[in-house]
Amino acid sequence: MTARTGTLAIRGRLLSFDADPAVEAEPHAVMFLEDGIVVVKDGVIVEIGEGPALARRLPPGVPLVDHRPHLVMAGFIDPHLHMPQTQVIASYGTELMAWLSKYTFPEELRYGDSGVAEEASRFLFDTLAANGTTTAAVYCTSHQISAEAFFHEADRRGLRMIAGKVMMDRGAPQGLLDTAESGYEQTKELAAAWHGRGRLEVAITPRFAPTSSEAQLEATGALAAEFPGLPIQTHLSENHGEIAFVADAFPWSKDYTDVYEHYGLVRPRALFGHCIHLSDRERTALASKGASAIFCPTSNLFLGSGLYDLAASRRLGLTTGIATDIGGGTSYSMLTTAAEGYKVLALKGQKWPAFEAFHMMTAGNAAAVGIADKVGRLAVGLEADLVVLDSRASEPMRRRMARVETLAEELFALMVLGDDRATVATYAMGRKIYDRYHAGHATLAPKLDQAPWPQPGEGGGSAQ
Repeated sequence: MTARTGTLAIRGRLLSFDADPAVEAEPHAVMFLEDGIVVVKDGVIVEIGEGPALARRLPPGVPLVDHRPHLVMAGFIDPHLHMPQTQVIASYGTELMAWLSKYTFPEELRYGDSGVAEEASRFLFDTLAANGTTTAAVYCTSHQISAEAFFHEADRRGLRMIAGKVMMDRGAPQGLLDTAESGYEQTKELAAAWHGRGRLEVAITPRFAPTSSEAQLEATGALAAEFPGLPIQTHLSENHGEIAFVADAFPWSKDYTDVYEHYGLVRPRALFGHCIHLSDRERTALASKGASAIFCPTSNLFLGSGLYDLAASRRLGLTTGIATDIGGGTSYSMLTTAAEGYKVLALKGQKWPAFEAFHMMTAGNAAAVGIADKVGRLAVGLEADLVVLDSRASEPMRRRMARVETLAEELFALMVLGDDRATVATYAMGRKIYDRYHAGHATLAPKLDQAPWPQPGEGGGSAQ
């Protein structure tokens, strides 16, 4: 699907991150315009500026959508989730390996049916949009057809998405197992058909070392060598039982990370979910080869897996992203995910200011996934994937905001108290893909005399 052509201007309180606030001083890292306009042409940002001046010189006939007083940011990026787990999310009470056997594998058996995969894809994209998420790195099942259904729907909607067919030839029910050869061939077929089509990318997706034989990992390494530009996604060091299993299954390895290193799977754009129980050797190995660790706080808490150590990763230069990990994770909202991330880090004795959290959900995740040249910031030349956020979306939020004095305080409260109700609108390449006032489950638009923020003083008319 091609992006909608034409020019559109979007007005609001613009927030973006030009650098990581954990590294650069706030004035250099944070771009904030209290009243700004983003001009989009053919799906790409072509200008950003102060609202009053830019509004006066917009060419006649250019639609101006006025989202003031809400925040306008780059859309959230979710670098780790499972499409077939949307109906096992919130399944009671066990840890990782038993959870996979009891809930996940039986559910994934259904995805050999294209109708099941198509319906799940539609649900997932609708739900991500309602939560302000415009890009995700997604695991389908071991059925090639599940990935094809996902890509068809993502392409139809013009979304920037990354996904792969899970490669898994042991440790699961027979109906979910592929082989070293079929996993290799089917991933190649998907790459030939879908990688680079529209805004799509195919990821090499071995589920994790416990469910791949050495022969399959060799085939996965061969794929990685043949397709150096493809993302890789897998799991690493989530659970102590998993780590012990890997040590027994690969007795020659120094540690869990060494298994992936041995097969050439540690490189830029390799996304390793969880990375909770890594040694410094493992963190250094991942960092030195440009791989990324993906922090999944709600999943790690729900399954009792452990607490991610962001400070250790930063100390050794390991890039970190943050993700929902649906359905071990318990919320589709990146705001809720970041709030739980804050709590995880607090338990580690670490602090995570709001600017750093919002950077990670946007520009930081884009860098971790290797798409920072395409999305993740409000910047000229990048694709106009945007989210509009209302930091007074609920009565508790409105009450808290009455005492907020700084942008940092507002963002922290939005992160801790916010969820999908805070999403006003979501755009993909300048095309609105979610509008809370017109969604079937959305709340009604506030009456003018009940507006949660003071009304803007000057503005363009809404194009909607």
